[in-house]
Amino acid sequence: MTDTAVISADTTRRAEKHDSEMILWITPDRIFYAGLLGTPSMRTMGSLMIYVATKGKIRIAVGSGDWQVCEMAVVHPYEPHQLLSEAPLINLIKIEAETIDLDALPPLLATSGAVNAPSFVELVQKRHQELCGQSNAAYLATLDFDQLFFGQALPKRQLDQRIKEVVDMIKRDPAAVFHAECCAESVHLSFSRFLHLFKQEVGASFRSFRSWKRARSVLQHVTDSGNLVYIALDVGYPDSTHFSRCVKRAYGLQPRQIFAGSRRLIVHSMD
Repeated sequence: MTDTAVISADTTRRAEKHDSEMILWITPDRIFYAGLLGTPSMRTMGSLMIYVATKGKIRIAVGSGDWQVCEMAVVHPYEPHQLLSEAPLINLIKIEAETIDLDALPPLLATSGAVNAPSFVELVQKRHQELCGQSNAAYLATLDFDQLFFGQALPKRQLDQRIKEVVDMIKRDPAAVFHAECCAESVHLSFSRFLHLFKQEVGASFRSFRSWKRARSVLQHVTDSGNLVYIALDVGYPDSTHFSRCVKRAYGLQPRQIFAGSRRLIVHSMD
């Protein structure tokens, strides 16, 4: 594996035989994805990201760091990174940043970059096959996500109640227009105090958090067959330009690439 082209060439064609293994399980605060990676540029998401190879190796570069070769990699929320995979499919677990205490995570998830954890890799690969074999909404709704993958509940982040009210409001309706000034007023904080406290509590600026939640909501529509402009408007983007720019910043891919690669994806949304 010596260059990007060798790793990523023709992944869509080679993935066709894996149709039954492509699944997206979305819960309010967790996501499990087994599907195409594509050849993204830099991506930045508001989740704790856990990448696990389906076969072979993956390569990851976090920020401006060097490329690392591994079977598993962790990226902390809002850290830009690039990823390549030898196999056409990738396993990915996303844990929303505002729901976990990053300082109390188990050692496996404590730092960004390559992680040597063959037993966890094997577990995730096994869970992937189990979920594909029982992929119906009723079954998935009964599963405890953290218990399934980590054997325990991940430590929760305790948010200031005022900030939690705003966080919950945005998560309930990410397509809505939320202005920081109005949110600050609704929880009886000055504008400057609100912005400072929000970043302190959530680990990201108000704008970054709001942008990520809207981009995350796009995943619930990736198998829709409608016009992308209409989908953009439905999820809250004012026009296709904003839609393309924000999705590209989050996922490293243009919306049309994401939707094209998701045509055979089985989506189960518990949101």
